[in-house]
Amino acid sequence: MPINLRSALPDLLPKAIAWAETHAQEIANSGRTLNESEMALASEVGVQDPSQIRISLVRHLPLPDDAELREASLQTGLLGANMVGLTLGYSVLVCKGHLTQRLLSHEFRHVYQYECHGSIAGFLPPYLQQIIEFGYASCPLELDARAHEINEF
Repeated sequence: MPINLRSALPDLLPKAIAWAETHAQEIANSGRTLNESEMALASEVGVQDPSQIRISLVRHLPLPDDAELREASLQTGLLGANMVGLTLGYSVLVCKGHLTQRLLSHEFRHVYQYECHGSIAGFLPPYLQQIIEFGYASCPLELDARAHEINEF
C-alpha cells in the first residue's frame, strides 16, 4: 500500500537523515579519492572542496532497513533497480559498470548542492520536499544536476 509521503515526511525525515549520515560516513572511511580528471570535473560543476569527495563502487545501491523508509524511497524513485548513482554529502555511490563522466558530473553537482545547504541534514529536507511536490524527474534539484551533466568527449 502506498505511503502518503506528504503526511509521512515529518516522521521519515529524521530516519532518512540518520540513514544517509551513516552511509556517508562508511563511504568517507572506505571510498576512494578522486583522480585528477575527476577533481577537475567536480570543480567544473561547482564543487568547492573536491578533495573531500569519496567514491564507492557497489553492486547495487543500498536500501534502508527501516520498512517505511525503504518503501518511501522506492515509491519516490530515489532508490531502486533503475538507480545507478547516489550522493550523500561528499560520499558518492556508483553501481559497477556505470562509472561515466556524465553520471559523475551529475552526482558531483549534488555534492555542490549539499555544500550549499551545509550538510546532509540541511540538504535532505528541501530535496525530499521537492520530490514530494514535483516528483523525482521534475524536482528542481534534480533538474539542476541534469543541467550540469557533462557527456564523454
